[in-house]
Amino acid sequence: MRPETKVNDMSQETVPNSPVVGDEGDDDSLGQVQQYVTFTVGKEVFAVEMLPVQEIIRVPEVVRVPLTPPALNGLANLRGNVLPIICLRTLFQLEPREADDATRAIVLNLGQPLGFVVDRVASVIMVEDEQIEPVSNVQTTIDTQLLTGLLKQVGGHELVMIIDFASLIRDSFSENSLLQRMTNSAGPMALLGDEAEDEASDELQLVSFSVAGQEYAIAIEDVQEIVQVPADIVSVPKSASHVRGVMTLRQRLLPLVSLREMFQLPGQATDERSRILVVSLSGVSVGIILDSVNEVLRVPANLLEAMPPMLARDQAMAEITGLCRLQEGKRLVSVVSAERLLNHQAVQKALTTTTKEPGMDEELLDQAENDDEEQLVVFRLGNEEYGVPIDSVQEIVRVPENLTHVPKAPPFVEGVMNLRGVVLPVIDQRRRFGLPRIEANDRQRIMVFVIKNLRTGFIVDSVAEVLKISRTLIEPAPVLSSEQQRLFGRVANLPAQKRMIQLVEPRQILADRELDALSSVA
Repeated sequence: MRPETKVNDMSQETVPNSPVVGDEGDDDSLGQVQQYVTFTVGKEVFAVEMLPVQEIIRVPEVVRVPLTPPALNGLANLRGNVLPIICLRTLFQLEPREADDATRAIVLNLGQPLGFVVDRVASVIMVEDEQIEPVSNVQTTIDTQLLTGLLKQVGGHELVMIIDFASLIRDSFSENSLLQRMTNSAGPMALLGDEAEDEASDELQLVSFSVAGQEYAIAIEDVQEIVQVPADIVSVPKSASHVRGVMTLRQRLLPLVSLREMFQLPGQATDERSRILVVSLSGVSVGIILDSVNEVLRVPANLLEAMPPMLARDQAMAEITGLCRLQEGKRLVSVVSAERLLNHQAVQKALTTTTKEPGMDEELLDQAENDDEEQLVVFRLGNEEYGVPIDSVQEIVRVPENLTHVPKAPPFVEGVMNLRGVVLPVIDQRRRFGLPRIEANDRQRIMVFVIKNLRTGFIVDSVAEVLKISRTLIEPAPVLSSEQQRLFGRVANLPAQKRMIQLVEPRQILADRELDALSSVA
């Protein structure tokens, strides 16, 4: 006779990221058991393994992101971290409904935390291996490729479908979004959250990154954080070429070293994908400039191979301690030792230069502190706030009573106006972001930008303020669509003010073909 399945009612509670284990867990007669969280979406009952479940929360308020798939409700602030919230009803093409007291968001860690809105969380259940059926035995409106199996006779249900959330995201979102390009979306806290607390001895947890088209990784416990490359790096006098300079990180100087030059690879200018990996060991911290950060890898220890003897003797590869062959050998990741990295003469040179140069600490801190803030013009569209760098805004003017409509002008152009003798094309930013039109009012303004030498005005609902924000509060936005990532690559997260400001890249507001069409109007 099969033992009775233990069910814990979860409909009104939140779940911490530590599993709930019933009293039966110590009974050897149960054999192998696994924990699942069951939930409902519409009339269907689903389950997900407990392992990736970080917590279960009430549906939070969100900041809606333009130019993203309809299944994305928006971005929420979860204890200072940016959390994408995704609606399963929309993904499953069910009728939308308002959240009620039973509605919950299940937060899963799929390389970064993602929240999935469900109608109701039912229970946490203990399941024996013999209760798990192959997915071929189910007939449902849900694509069976998005399922990993079936649970039989659990929680009072005949069959419960186990959702493969990773496949669900890959199937439902376009290429270059979410899981496909999680590297650009993951902020420091998303990458270095709960993974750092898992100390499973048979599994390596590595932060992987790319340099010159090659993939490397470093143990997550040696990574202090991951930050964006600042716009201006303070140069260090008399420093070697691999020492890029210093930046301030929470009131201390952080020397910056280029990994490309350390590995004797061709140099390359940093761009929006470049990141600084802050490596810390025995109280010493150094920022390593990388081409991009990819993801947190959880790799079985037996997949780590020692360096081939011939390569191990190569002094230029002394920092690489092993190789991981993933995806049946198609993906090769070189594992870097933090200890050897910090002992590299390039890093030691950076540390010595930044600490021994007379009087440099005070001078650099004074200079760098001024660079540690970004000044933004904040404007509103609907209920959301957006920001642009203040130096990108030429001026802000009132919307004239009448714009002159130009025959055969591109459809995104509202008209033109005379701005001190210059013809200024004017574009409705609401239309650009796919928002509904509103009646003209006195609060609206035209923000004037120069985009590739073309002066253009954009109508916004209102201009709120000029705001100075510490760069430590600005992080990469989650990658939700290619167009969104191009236009809103960053987000300012201000948890103390309960605000989230999406930062617009002015140079990306118009595509090249639109600029060509606009130049004829101007």
